[in-house]
Amino acid sequence: MSYKKVIPCIFIDAGKAVKWFDDRTVISKDVISLAKSYSAHGADELLVFDLSDSDEEHDEAINLMKKINRVIRIPMVAGGNIRRQEDVKKILYTGAKRVMLNFSKKDSVEMMEAAALRFGKEKIAVSLNDFDALFKHQHSINENCSEIIFMHRLDLDSVMNITEIPCVIVTDTLEEPELFKILQCSGVKGISGKYISQMDMNFTDFKEKCEEKGIKMTSFESIMEFSEFKLNSDGLIPVIVQHYKTQEVLMMAYMNEEAFYSTVKTGKMTYYSRSRKCQWVKGETSGHFQYVKSLTIDCDKDTLLAKVDQVGAACHTGNDTCFFQPLVGTDYDETNPLQVFETVYATIEDRRANPKEGSYTNYLFDKGIDKILKKVGEEATEIIIAAKNPNPEEIKYEMADFLYHAMVLMVERGVSWEDIVRELADR
Repeated sequence: MSYKKVIPCIFIDAGKAVKWFDDRTVISKDVISLAKSYSAHGADELLVFDLSDSDEEHDEAINLMKKINRVIRIPMVAGGNIRRQEDVKKILYTGAKRVMLNFSKKDSVEMMEAAALRFGKEKIAVSLNDFDALFKHQHSINENCSEIIFMHRLDLDSVMNITEIPCVIVTDTLEEPELFKILQCSGVKGISGKYISQMDMNFTDFKEKCEEKGIKMTSFESIMEFSEFKLNSDGLIPVIVQHYKTQEVLMMAYMNEEAFYSTVKTGKMTYYSRSRKCQWVKGETSGHFQYVKSLTIDCDKDTLLAKVDQVGAACHTGNDTCFFQPLVGTDYDETNPLQVFETVYATIEDRRANPKEGSYTNYLFDKGIDKILKKVGEEATEIIIAAKNPNPEEIKYEMADFLYHAMVLMVERGVSWEDIVRELADR
């Protein structure tokens, strides 16, 4: 049996979250906080529907989607008011895992096929309101999308006879037995709708009810039991915590059996405090949660390595990592591109804050944004010219010049490398 997901949905209308696509009653004026709450309380994915009609409101919804993706730690699937391929691209650039295309709209088949060709079928989902559309266009749907979102309860057994594409059911039912029945269908990968999207929804409790019905819910599952680990004299196992993207070591803590299984079950790093002699969830007071990406055990089975998605600072001092106090040598890695970029960026920032006579960087800042933009444009042109030269040394030199001037522009406009890396990662 495949694992199932609970997937709340947010309907955005004029910048606010409303109850349903045909009920514009406002349930939250703060869409970002609502999405963050769903993510923090155990949702597996998030559906976002843009109910706007105008281009202006659509752009506002796109901006909200981008902000949502930066605060949640679960995949987002989004759609609504998509009229052209450019809209598909904009939604994907918010960091959405997939774009939903509404099959009740005119030219939806052509839109789906063109989007799949341009962005790949794994980036495309379709929302359907009836069985006939699936039956009529089953071949094209099977070839050009990777997820189907049904907007109400259908004869799911019949659906599964037509397609093997995973389905998410968005239903207005508030009856748990009906939700269990939907999740028990083999082709359904997740459930969404009014019940799942309640603002005070406890996803963990609902998943436990599903488990009691024999429905396997999405969660981490450890290959080894805690009893197989080699523990220290206090019955604990040390855990080294590392950022899953940067590989930076963030902290070290301990787990007992309860903390380990809580981590596996919830997906949030949970530890045992030796001083307080109790279990604690990282971030429960600060909001700086650590979301599990992977857990690995060493060769002696006496130490865990956790790779996590860290929210905010890992250290209680406010530092990104607990390992910030140098003792001997330096941890600078001149082969690490991001460290090199960060160092140059920091130097440019320092020049701006502490001008140095004769500094070219200060000359650019003194001349202002127009001069900086002119230099960025000139260096971009130099790259094009150098690229026509078969000697790679020239293009390396010009690329370095361009990146330096681009960093001056970044400092001038308050854009950090973290912002750039996050944007690239979202894409």
